[in-house]
Amino acid sequence: MQFLHSRIVKYLLSAAAILFLAAALFCAYVASNPPKGVPILEYHMVDTHEDADSHPYNVPPDEFAAQLDYLQQQGYTTIKIMDFLRAKKGKQELPEKPVILTFDDGYEDNYTVLLPMLEERGMTAVIFMPTNLIGRPDYLTWEELRDMSRRGLEIGSHTADHEPLTTFSPDGQQDQVHLSKLLMEWNGLPTVFSFSYPNGMYDDTMPALLQQNEYLAAVTGDAGLNTFDTDPYLLQRINIPHPRFGLAEFRLRLLKAEVFTKLGIRQHIAK
Repeated sequence: MQFLHSRIVKYLLSAAAILFLAAALFCAYVASNPPKGVPILEYHMVDTHEDADSHPYNVPPDEFAAQLDYLQQQGYTTIKIMDFLRAKKGKQELPEKPVILTFDDGYEDNYTVLLPMLEERGMTAVIFMPTNLIGRPDYLTWEELRDMSRRGLEIGSHTADHEPLTTFSPDGQQDQVHLSKLLMEWNGLPTVFSFSYPNGMYDDTMPALLQQNEYLAAVTGDAGLNTFDTDPYLLQRINIPHPRFGLAEFRLRLLKAEVFTKLGIRQHIAK
């Protein structure tokens, strides 16, 4: 019996080793032959101060600076979602290696810490703001949002109340996407065309709802790269949480998006 158990363990270990080797070889192949597409990175906070609640979402400034420098060293150029959409219609050319930086929730450090870091490097980003959080402690104010827009950042909607759209009735969903857009435009921001699903939660009705409310694009939390064939209301996005293993983890998250794209895992191709 002990001999049989040892044989089973040996076979299982051998199978695990073969699977690990196969996965490593496939990842190496993807890294050397990456799929085409535009990565969209999902951030929240870039702050020197954090608590237990914000820790998972915060990328400290020194870590964020290393990530930005890495992207530039790899030849990436930041663009906005509207740049991607204009290029899709043939109205502008994209750089050779575009990347889109997005920031959900509209924390005040996006203005005090993030914006100077981007401007120092000639980079840009997209800020997704829940309108009912504007002006609250630790969140962006109207004037900060207007100033960020004047300085070249794109401002998008993250609903009114920052609750998953799937938890609302159809009328409630309509209010969340319509009133947030309207309020930002009434308060002096350029026309809002982009949207971020709170908690990355959506269902099959959401693209039509956003289209009816004159949005042109929305980002999910599903890893992958974006091409002109990607459903614009279900854009792939790469989550960048608080780093535990420095720049190596950041590179692995970029690789994960390439692997998911290559394997077709939760890729939203327009029908």
